[in-house]
Amino acid sequence: MSTSARLSLSSLRAHKRRFAGTFLAVLLGVAFLAGTLVMGDTLRASFDTMFGNASSGTDAVVRSTNVITTPGESQGTRQPVAASLAKKLADTPGVAAAVPGIQGAGQLVGSNGKAIGGQGPPTLAGNWIDDPGLNPYRLAEGHTPSKTGEVVVNRGAAEKGDLKIGDTTTLRTPDPVRVTIVGLATFGGEDGMAQVTYTGMTQADAEKYLTPRPGEAASIQVRAGPGTSQRELVDELTPVLPKGVEAITGEASAQENTDMISGQFLTLFTTFLLVFSGIALLVATFSIHNTFAIVVAQRTRENALLRALGASRRQVTATTLVEASAVAVLASVAGLVGGIAIAAGLQALFPAIGFPFPDGALVISGLSMLLPLAVGILVCLGSALLPAVRAGRTAPLAALRETAVDQSGASRRRAVIGTALGVAAIAVTLVGVLASPSVRLAGLGGVLILVAFVVLGPVASSRAVRVLGGPLDKLRGVTGGLARRNALRSPRRTAATASALMIGVAVVSLFTVFGASLKATMDQTVSRSFAGDIAVSAPSFGAGGSGLSPKLAPALAGQPQVATAVGLGKGVAKIEGEGRALTVTDPAALARSFDLGTVRGSLDDLGTDGIAITREEADKQHLRPGSTARLGFTDGKRQNFTVRAVYGRSELAGDYVITRRAWAPHRAQDSDTLIAVTFKDGVSTADGKAAVSKVAAAYGHPEVQTRDEYAQSSAGGIDMMLTLVYALLALAVLIALLGIANTLTLAVHERSRELGLLRAVGQTRAQLRAMVRWESVLVAAFGTAGGLVLGGFLGWVLVKASDGASDSAFAFALPPLQLVVVALVGLAAGALAGLRPARRAARLDVLRAIATE
Repeated sequence: MSTSARLSLSSLRAHKRRFAGTFLAVLLGVAFLAGTLVMGDTLRASFDTMFGNASSGTDAVVRSTNVITTPGESQGTRQPVAASLAKKLADTPGVAAAVPGIQGAGQLVGSNGKAIGGQGPPTLAGNWIDDPGLNPYRLAEGHTPSKTGEVVVNRGAAEKGDLKIGDTTTLRTPDPVRVTIVGLATFGGEDGMAQVTYTGMTQADAEKYLTPRPGEAASIQVRAGPGTSQRELVDELTPVLPKGVEAITGEASAQENTDMISGQFLTLFTTFLLVFSGIALLVATFSIHNTFAIVVAQRTRENALLRALGASRRQVTATTLVEASAVAVLASVAGLVGGIAIAAGLQALFPAIGFPFPDGALVISGLSMLLPLAVGILVCLGSALLPAVRAGRTAPLAALRETAVDQSGASRRRAVIGTALGVAAIAVTLVGVLASPSVRLAGLGGVLILVAFVVLGPVASSRAVRVLGGPLDKLRGVTGGLARRNALRSPRRTAATASALMIGVAVVSLFTVFGASLKATMDQTVSRSFAGDIAVSAPSFGAGGSGLSPKLAPALAGQPQVATAVGLGKGVAKIEGEGRALTVTDPAALARSFDLGTVRGSLDDLGTDGIAITREEADKQHLRPGSTARLGFTDGKRQNFTVRAVYGRSELAGDYVITRRAWAPHRAQDSDTLIAVTFKDGVSTADGKAAVSKVAAAYGHPEVQTRDEYAQSSAGGIDMMLTLVYALLALAVLIALLGIANTLTLAVHERSRELGLLRAVGQTRAQLRAMVRWESVLVAAFGTAGGLVLGGFLGWVLVKASDGASDSAFAFALPPLQLVVVALVGLAAGALAGLRPARRAARLDVLRAIATE
């Protein structure tokens, strides 16, 4: 073992507490990164298994080649195939069985009258397939549906809705259908396919309620005979298929479903978690660097003596790096164990709060272990590199000096460089926000601003601590004055310690401002666009829910309290070769319930061949009232539509509007997403809402809300997102607190003699504890104040950049109450971080402290 290694290990054994904060910072950062990677691998494997089980008995899937995918969708809407094709395929050589697969949205209503599921995972209904090889569900209790109204449901859905065999309930398709449960099913030995709800019907009922026309199916599922491979089966089927219909292997179908999840949802989810892992590691970098910088400063005389005894610069530098390597390896290995525990915790937590994750054993790959290990070691070594180089530059004569004075706060060079960086960063940011709206350019400016904050930190810390600590002289007397002077003693150390907390607070503030702005945007959208008195909706996100029955709006319109009730349905079509979402509604009633801005042309008579388009889309495609737009539908038909109106706003009404009569020949399973109700003059909101709720109860109890309630509920997902963000950012704040506590602990050790002298001249233990705690609060106040300023500015940047890069108009909102809470939490965190160092300082033996060199 080399001399440097022996010295390093001896130092580590003698001063283990010095590196406790560094160890925990690396451990937490690596644990979160490892947990994220293990969670991602586990979810991918679980979805692979789930979709594999769903198609394990299906050797080929026959489906239409005509599919329309609109922006933001993954699978798109596919044209159905003729159910009668199954009989023809069953006679093909190599085919053991072929059955039509009918599938659509169908949401069960539980015994308490509330819908089951719908908050993310799909709520599916379809025809019960008797062939056990082609049906992934297995009958566990009861019997299969044999007559109209009978259904089999998965056991998990029945338990959630407190339903049992023999119960009669409602199935929203979205039209309410009364059904009787005659059987309970399992999927792969479990109570369901993750949190997906499933209802199996007779084929006649499935065609009646889930398809626009009898005799159609979403696909034909085919099972191969003995000795026929999936590829051979597809080759046999292809020649007998009609034009516009294709056959793919069952493995390819399962892979498409897996890719849809992995390529979009899982990638977004893991990227989201990785961003917070990066923030945690960035905060840890400041804490680690600060620890080694203090340790090196404390060992100046020791390193100088080593140099005087003949040690080279390289040996002294190596000694510090070996210490960092030992801490990095031990903490990173411990972090891997913690990461596995975090992944297990997340796997149990997310399904409990409604995330659609399937069950499965943890998958621990080599990459998910090696990458966090390497990142943890590199972060620790990189953070210790500059202090190590500084240690190597220690001159032998430094052994004769008592102390070194930190002049970083007064560095003119640092002030000039930091100011120049700040000016350049603001310029780049403003260009990305105002001149050429670009989220990427604004993001680059934000990163440069962060760098400028770090460079200017020591310069700003001196002035900020003087201002923030000014009241302490009056409030806490000598104790407060000493705390302020201690924080001013080393501007670089104060800035480095506060920077970790600053980053955490900045990100919290950024998301707080952005979330408040999104809420303000939604409120603005509803207030500006929605002119109705009541909104009827079926709240859901993701793929769940069945929507609203198209029959509900006419039923509400017939009530004596109601002047107008207009439903907004969804359609899809290809326009100029691109998939577009259509709003299917009564255009004339739409104009009375929604503010569409300036309308050129007329919305009163679109008929079966007219379309209304927003001004922005009309300008893109060079259309105006009287022009012709050619639409292609999923049934393969193309039709020319005349542009009869061009309107200004599209926030709730969508970009393209056609009538229900125009959509009817091409529709799939029809539903509304929102119904706007306007009352007659003299009808109070309470009376009108009661009348609407009474009628809506017969259609599955959709949510009936006033305009203000609808605006608030539309922003409900933002609160859930912010809660998750705050929970994840708590890790970064925890690491920052560890950094503050570790810095103060090392500072107490460094100032042992000084503290002993203060006790000797009359300072009490309580005053000493208060002095250290107030120093911690001042450091935290500096970091919190900087984080609030930085986060607020970056929040404004993100809102403005999103506004310029998006079709929607974003509103900027600064939430004072939430930001005050963030500030108070930051200060409380500083006080908490100072408790242990303060207690340790108060326990110092006076005589030993005075004798310390």
